[in-house]
Amino acid sequence: MVRQMLHAGYERAPLPPVRQESPSQTPPASTEQPAKAQPPAGHKKPAPKQRDPFFDNAKYLTIVLVGIGHAWDPLREDSRTAEALYFVLYTFHMPAFIIISGYLSRSFEGKPKQVQRLITGVVVPYLAIQFVYTLFMRWANDDPDREFHFQEPGFALWFLCALFIWRLTTPLWKNLRWPLPVALAIGAAASVTPSISGDLNLMRVAQFLPFFVLGLQLRPHHFQLVKRKEARYLAVPVTLCAVAFAYWAVPRMSKAWFLHDKAAADMGVPSWAGAVMYLALFGCGLVMTACFMSWVPRRHMWFTALGAGTLYAYLLHIFFIQSSRQFDWYEMDWVDHPLSRVAITVLAAVMMTVLCTPWVTRLFRFAIEPKMDWFFKRDPGAMARKRESSHAAGSTASRGEPARQPVSHRKQ
Repeated sequence: MVRQMLHAGYERAPLPPVRQESPSQTPPASTEQPAKAQPPAGHKKPAPKQRDPFFDNAKYLTIVLVGIGHAWDPLREDSRTAEALYFVLYTFHMPAFIIISGYLSRSFEGKPKQVQRLITGVVVPYLAIQFVYTLFMRWANDDPDREFHFQEPGFALWFLCALFIWRLTTPLWKNLRWPLPVALAIGAAASVTPSISGDLNLMRVAQFLPFFVLGLQLRPHHFQLVKRKEARYLAVPVTLCAVAFAYWAVPRMSKAWFLHDKAAADMGVPSWAGAVMYLALFGCGLVMTACFMSWVPRRHMWFTALGAGTLYAYLLHIFFIQSSRQFDWYEMDWVDHPLSRVAITVLAAVMMTVLCTPWVTRLFRFAIEPKMDWFFKRDPGAMARKRESSHAAGSTASRGEPARQPVSHRKQ
């Protein structure tokens, strides 16, 4: 199964772009398609394609795991078991999120509407949240002189910088013969290059790049592999072995390996060891991501619709997580109780769920998904297609042909 996912990078014939992209990550395909000819009178318009609940479920579950992982960080030092679970979680939760982001970016070709969506859906939210985050840290950390370092992403904001760079280079990766090996070479080279600038968190951008490129190469039939019953059964012993190995590895390795934000020299190991470790962690991340995907529900669940709000949860949970650090929430007496870890895990899952809800997305859409038509030039092609469509509709009416009824009124 994993071998076939890896071999996806060598397929040359792309399939049409899928329609399940969320508005927070990829531009709607309908805004870029040429106007279609009007169907003859009496013919029903085909129903629009439905979003695949599998990917919405996967996005929701991964964003919940991201929040849980951040909530677990202060708890791992007092418990070997907690740190082992932390290791396992950090092996795959961001790789899975990035692979899905890459898969949903396959239709990006650098068209004007796509570039506009990239700016309003990634660049503008980054600038807005980075600005507010700096003000928040000035207040919470009692640091009124904290500078607005827009080139240095705040806590967890590195992902938006990475997503912008990855998606902008998507046409390049789609034209390479061996994109995944090239991306792995770049990631391995970054893992042994301590001189990489901290601007835009380029170390993480380079080291997590192969997961995004792999997502670009995947096709629907690759995900069918992890949906099989055999894959779900096999994921159980694989995950148990991963937990056991992580428990053994806790006193022997640092969590920094899973963050991919440092070079080998910064962790005190030779360059060759850093490159080997990087490639090994990529393989482990791929295996654990396949295990996770095999357990993702394939049907509509109560949380399926929340998959469209994952970007909101990712950006807004930063302030809750940082509040817990700055105001010493983990120093309270009840946190030392063994059941506190379970309670904190549940609270983190509830927090991420609430932040994905429609009322939160509506409240913060002005900053995270703003409409900025005034900022961009009008697309002459889109305007021409609109005029042609209006002219065709007028011609049909002048000939006395009955206008098409709305879909909701066809069945009386």
